[in-house]
Amino acid sequence: MRREKSDGRVVPEDRRKAVPTPARAGGGKATTASKAVSQLRLFSETADSPRGAVPGPGRDRTRTPAQYAVPKSESACDEGLPAMTMEEVASFGNLRRAFERVESNDGAPGPDRQSVQEVRLHLAQLLSALHRALLDGSYTPGLIRRVWIPKAAGGQRGLGIPNVVDRIVQQAVHQVLGPHYEPTFHPSSHGFRPGRSCHTAIAEARRHLEAGLEWVVDLDLEKFFDRVHHDRLMARLAQRIEDRRLLRLIRQMLTAKVVMPDGVVVATEEGTPQGGPLSPLLSNIVLDELDWELEQRGHRFVRYADDSNIYVGSERAGRRVMATIVRFIEGRLRLKVNADKSAVARPEARHFVGFRLQRSLDTAEIEVLPSKRSLDRMRAKIRELTPRNWGQSMSDCISKINAYSRGWIGFFGICSDTPEFVRALQGFDAHLRRRLRAIQLRQWKRKRIIARHLIRMKKSRPETVWRHVYGGRQSLWALSHSGPVDRTMNKYYFSQRGYLSLEALYRGQPRFVIAQEQLTLDLDSCGRKRRRRNKGSSSPTPRVPTSRM
Repeated sequence: MRREKSDGRVVPEDRRKAVPTPARAGGGKATTASKAVSQLRLFSETADSPRGAVPGPGRDRTRTPAQYAVPKSESACDEGLPAMTMEEVASFGNLRRAFERVESNDGAPGPDRQSVQEVRLHLAQLLSALHRALLDGSYTPGLIRRVWIPKAAGGQRGLGIPNVVDRIVQQAVHQVLGPHYEPTFHPSSHGFRPGRSCHTAIAEARRHLEAGLEWVVDLDLEKFFDRVHHDRLMARLAQRIEDRRLLRLIRQMLTAKVVMPDGVVVATEEGTPQGGPLSPLLSNIVLDELDWELEQRGHRFVRYADDSNIYVGSERAGRRVMATIVRFIEGRLRLKVNADKSAVARPEARHFVGFRLQRSLDTAEIEVLPSKRSLDRMRAKIRELTPRNWGQSMSDCISKINAYSRGWIGFFGICSDTPEFVRALQGFDAHLRRRLRAIQLRQWKRKRIIARHLIRMKKSRPETVWRHVYGGRQSLWALSHSGPVDRTMNKYYFSQRGYLSLEALYRGQPRFVIAQEQLTLDLDSCGRKRRRRNKGSSSPTPRVPTSRM
């Protein structure tokens, strides 16, 4: 064994290198909507056995030879939890809880255009039909509606919106599988998990920096949800799920056809439909293999969904870790790392779940601040909330601003109380007030009316008001920052009309609101305590169509 001084981890000498696998062409095959859905074959457990499962000579392991596998369910495993069977999924109580969860999300209709409210009207009839169809194997997922939404960094992200009926089934499967898989996920995984959030991810990242690991390997997976390998995912599920009917149902969900916005129906050959209730759990099952690989190599990391940050002690160590982990991801997991968005850098230069971390030059403490991308999004949102041609009342505009401001501070309220962050809040407040002043001047329309309103408020002398309003051919935007307008429509003016400044909301937040380190049970897949290294941080009636039963 040899010890790397740069990041303080132990590396086996005779470790075999991951063999890269040729990339498989992505995408799906286009087909006509009239073509019949072919019957999906049952999954075989022997498909795509992970390579490198047997340790090579000279490798010292405390884990089982098949290190990336999870043992199948046994009577000793998951004691006290309902079995992962189709009977549990199709039970009336589980289906009803699934509908209540889907109803609380109030999502958009799928390709059949049936809303959640329409399904609620005939819920008893629908649940009975679903119960029978799931148990006799006649249920088949319907089409998925593709919707494109803009990404903050440019481009578009494709979402798949299933029918409400299919969302109920996906949620029912999630409720049965989740309690079994959740305790076995790595503690450093924070995305799509109960009791965890972006705030807990930032709290753990902050602890790693306080421990002296001030270089980050920022890994970004390219189109992760569209590239998940179906056979590898099903192989991992089959290691713990013994009910072949449930495995067949999950594969049918993965391969459900997608209706594009132009009406073309596309077959799905890889990926998980981002937008369904089951997709977050499946994505964590896929990336849990990466988490435990990083754990075995002795790395300290934080993962939120498909964004992973590995913390090391030097740039040289970061480049070595980047090269080896990229080989593992692309060779073993058959995913693609986005080389343009991944980098080895200081934490203050990287964007992670909306934040950036840096060490204060004055106090040497780790500061949490919004990333540049988050600040740019806020500026764009301010322009969106205060358009020049706002045609409603000023109170309506202020109400929308307040609602967004509360949510923004609720998320970024964990930021450190630094002069830099306070100046950013004050700048946003000043810009919002000026845009509100410009909207008010435009609604007063004529300069004569503007001058009379300003004089009536008695904040400036009449001759000063007339001179500024009629002096030159200045625009309303320029006039909104003139002396009489600034003095008249000041902070007090807008506070009397209900405007809540970002700085006031931030000051009202409890200090310091970053979540503390969570108490987690470090269990393996059978509920046994796992030995880990000490890291130093602690309409028509909704129905299931006959063709789908």
